[in-house]
Amino acid sequence: MSTVPPPPAVSRCNCLVLRQTARHVSAFYDAMLAPSGLRGTQFSIVAALADRPPQTVGELAEHMVMDRTTLARNLKPLERDGLVAITVGDDRRERRVALSARGRDKLAEAMPYWRTAQKRFEQRFGYDNARQMRETLGRVMHTELTD
Repeated sequence: MSTVPPPPAVSRCNCLVLRQTARHVSAFYDAMLAPSGLRGTQFSIVAALADRPPQTVGELAEHMVMDRTTLARNLKPLERDGLVAITVGDDRRERRVALSARGRDKLAEAMPYWRTAQKRFEQRFGYDNARQMRETLGRVMHTELTD
């Protein structure tokens, strides 16, 4: 059976390349963080909560640039493991998320693995390339793409 190459337009698809890259880099960080018991997404959530006061799931989703449903699904194992506390807010429908003491301990445990991953990524990709990538992707993230 022969393999048909994708049409040229698909091979230049920005979304496809970003998703492929995200999966590649995520797999690397997941492997590096594995000894801590956290996946890359979980580490990012725990780290984001460490720098912020208790907030609603919606506020955290906005900060993380994540869909609320996806974030809620990612919060469940963190809550189950006692790394985050989810409480009812002023409005009974509102859920507030905070990092627990156990979550702070887990973050401290995971931090050396994350630092090693950062260092290895930057050594292999290049320090300047990594800095430029973060700046460029930050600009992409703040580009108004929807009407």
